[in-house]
Amino acid sequence: MFAPRRWSLRTRLLALLLVLLTAVSTAIVGVTALELRSYLIHQVDARLGAVDKRWVKPPPSDANARAGGAFAPGNGTGLGSTGGPDGGPSGVQPWQGTPTDFVNLQGQSTGTVAAHIVGGKVETAVIPAPGEVAKQLPASEAAKLAAIPVDDTPRTVTLGSFGEYRVTARLVPDGTAVVSGLSLSEVNATVDQLIIIAGCVAGCGVLLLGVVGAVTVRRTLRPLRRVAATAAQVAELPLDRGAVTLRVRVPDVDTDPRTEVGQVGAALNHMLGHVGAALAARHASETRVRQFVADASHELRTPLAAISGYAQLTRRIGAQNGFDDPLRPLVPPDVAYALSRVESETKRMTTLVEDLLLLARLDSGRPLEHGDVDLSLLVVDVVSDAHIAAPGHRFSLSLPADPVTVRGDQARLHQVLANLLANARTHTPAGTSVTVALELPPGSGTGDSLTGEVRLSVIDDGPGIPADLLPNVFERFARGDSSRSRAAGSTGLGLAIVAAVVEAHGGRISVTSSPGRTAFTVTLPRTVPAAAPAVAGVAGDLCAADAHQPRGLRHSLDDQYAPDEFGPSDGLVVEDGLGVEDGLYLVDDLDAVDDLDTVVDLATAGIGKPGEIRIR
Repeated sequence: MFAPRRWSLRTRLLALLLVLLTAVSTAIVGVTALELRSYLIHQVDARLGAVDKRWVKPPPSDANARAGGAFAPGNGTGLGSTGGPDGGPSGVQPWQGTPTDFVNLQGQSTGTVAAHIVGGKVETAVIPAPGEVAKQLPASEAAKLAAIPVDDTPRTVTLGSFGEYRVTARLVPDGTAVVSGLSLSEVNATVDQLIIIAGCVAGCGVLLLGVVGAVTVRRTLRPLRRVAATAAQVAELPLDRGAVTLRVRVPDVDTDPRTEVGQVGAALNHMLGHVGAALAARHASETRVRQFVADASHELRTPLAAISGYAQLTRRIGAQNGFDDPLRPLVPPDVAYALSRVESETKRMTTLVEDLLLLARLDSGRPLEHGDVDLSLLVVDVVSDAHIAAPGHRFSLSLPADPVTVRGDQARLHQVLANLLANARTHTPAGTSVTVALELPPGSGTGDSLTGEVRLSVIDDGPGIPADLLPNVFERFARGDSSRSRAAGSTGLGLAIVAAVVEAHGGRISVTSSPGRTAFTVTLPRTVPAAAPAVAGVAGDLCAADAHQPRGLRHSLDDQYAPDEFGPSDGLVVEDGLGVEDGLYLVDDLDAVDDLDTVVDLATAGIGKPGEIRIR
């Protein structure tokens, strides 16, 4: 079944054009045929008026002879007598035969019909045949002639197989009526021929216009297709994250405001400009937020470390005094409890700060370490740890026969699986079964071939994830419990970190959940493209770096320098200005180098300007 609403605009325009042209052509042919038929019937009526009077006119002698002497000078008593008042001749001879014999006179049209009506009944009804004397009409057809009103008005009747006739009934002097008629076969044939010819011409015209219209509509709508292609190109851009530059525009030739398509193109360009500005503003806002989170997290690490250190110092002093409870002899019980809570909450806040800092680094595109990771061994280790942490849960493993090796950051991959298992044991009751499955999809090669993909699944038979939370489960601070309590110790960042780390490895993660079954599936490529090196070059004791690529300096320093290679004058020269976030990352990287104390000398420049970081 046709569905016009699903047709393209070009098809609908062309179909509408053809339908309208067909309707107009049909109307023209129909009106022309009707008018021609009316005109021809009017001509037949004029001939009919002469036919029914011929029976009172004197035919030529040869016609009289052909009529068998039916016409001869009479005495004024015939039906057709037109004599004077005394019955004598008046210049027109009376008819001596029957009133219908005139159909046989010379000059009459073939198929002329005549009938004599007496008292409403047909006395005789004849129709001549080509080359023969007139024949009697069948009674059923003659009855139709008897029903014609005697008012000398032409009418159209159908006489069976004889076809249509134009007939008229005239009253004669003796009170009877004579019906005469002419065939409309020639009229109908002419009209039919006109319809056939006009229909063929109209059909050819519709076909020709269809071809020309298709080409014209296609060329006319070509700019609209280019506009659609531009919109499709924009739709394929990753607009959901990162810096987005919308340079795609509709060509100027398709933005003419004088045309409808040009107005659409100009409006699309205007919209893209607004969208590009909005995306740039969004990215700038997100960048500021990330910088704030990174700065705040980095700044919080120092006071948190101090708080934790003082709490630990208090415990050490008590332990040195030899007491089982280190705080008992020093402070009252309520103060001892408060100090223990300070220490535990400091640890939890430190974990939260580290998670926020990790997410900020991943958001900024900081490269991860890439090395060969025995994923099978990693799974065994993490599941063993989870079993110790949650003895009330039942853990099971499903591993390939051969070890599975991937290329990635072992610490981060360990964190991915640890977070997934922590999520399972935190949000499911004791007795829940948790299955960790590691498998190689078809076509992924052997365990150590580093080709294809590897799939890691964590499946539990717990109550499942609420349907309203499932679409946002990987968002930051997404929790099943909408309250601000932390009874289970969840920060809402675990799954967000999982998703960020998996994406940083070029993988993907998905989740399906229903009551009795929740499955997290991580798909990782066996190899990860190497990141661009962060160090641009080395000159003497100085390592010059491009400030636009400050991340990854930990690897660069570890790879190029041993800890004992750095002397008091060694340093890192920053060739271009570092932003606040990048500067803190740089300090972080230097802090991470083993056995090195770093001092940032920003007396002359400061972060954000060309400066120098000295290592001692």
